[in-house]
Amino acid sequence: MTIDLHADPITLTAALVDIPSVSRDEAAVTDVVERALREQTTGFEILRHGNVVLARTHRGLPTRVILAGHLDTVPIADNVPGRFAVNAAGERVLYGCGSVDMKSGDAVFLHLAATVADPVHDLTLIFYDGEEIAAEFNGLGHIERDLPEWLAGDLAVLGEPSGGWIEAGCQGAMRIGLRTSGVRAHAARAWLGDNAIHRLAPILRRLADYRAREVDIDGCVYREGLSAVRVEAGVAGNVVPDAAELEVNFRFAPDRTIDQAVEHVREVFAGLELSFEVIDAAPGALPGLTATAAKDLIASVQRHGGGGVRAKYGWTDVSRFAARGIPAVNFGPGDPNLAHKRDEHVPVDQITAVTAMLRSYLSGTPD
Repeated sequence: MTIDLHADPITLTAALVDIPSVSRDEAAVTDVVERALREQTTGFEILRHGNVVLARTHRGLPTRVILAGHLDTVPIADNVPGRFAVNAAGERVLYGCGSVDMKSGDAVFLHLAATVADPVHDLTLIFYDGEEIAAEFNGLGHIERDLPEWLAGDLAVLGEPSGGWIEAGCQGAMRIGLRTSGVRAHAARAWLGDNAIHRLAPILRRLADYRAREVDIDGCVYREGLSAVRVEAGVAGNVVPDAAELEVNFRFAPDRTIDQAVEHVREVFAGLELSFEVIDAAPGALPGLTATAAKDLIASVQRHGGGGVRAKYGWTDVSRFAARGIPAVNFGPGDPNLAHKRDEHVPVDQITAVTAMLRSYLSGTPD
């Protein structure tokens, strides 16, 4: 299969949606993207690393902008191939797995790589695999480990769905296991035991009473959240359990380090009888909007009537760039609330609008 990078990015999005690329099965779409970049672009150094395609220019320009997007999707839910339709609001939309997250963003980047003839920034493009699953499979992480020089730049733009808004930085994410212990007994003689599930009650009370912090950073308001997300307990229907575990998810503003976030969660549950284990954690990313390259992007988006700037609540790979001192934003077509849904769909006008905004930014033209 081939794709036409010079075609309307709406058409290009539909072509990418029609190539199944569930995580761990991205070889076919990676082959198509690599071939298209090699055959339809000029001035790029192109490298394949596993199921990651990298391309960069060497024009000697004063700034370098990274455009990065993942090629994988969540499992297909009877929504490939894609289809066009008109929604209740009268908008023409494209339905299909990955139409929002994030093949429309990939299509915009690919189209611009082929059609922006004289960019004012050197460009690096990264199309990678394994973003939707465990971090060990994330292709951008593999590049960070094996080819870190490809991540050098003055601004990174992740094509995550943002509805045409610039979603700056991201919040950190952490999962913590809280365990209680008791004494096992027959339920008919419950007084002989100590119910570990009942010992979760004060933990849940603390969570119910928790008030999330809101933090304004560079005009972006991040709202934290501490939530119970999983409970595991029980032995049998007639047994008082002697162990219970509650998994807690903490989304924290990027002004906290991981160590500070852990300490905060410990303080929330201080004085309770429990064991505490950090299951996994990923740092947040500060907005970085004061950087010149970021300011220029904001100006371009605002000139074209884009949605402006807001905080990114979820965790994204912008964190990887922020950790390297590179300002990074999320910017792409599509409503993130529709990502991963069976009826995932993107308004095609957003694809056109985001393309125009980024074209203006990359080419340095006000129109």
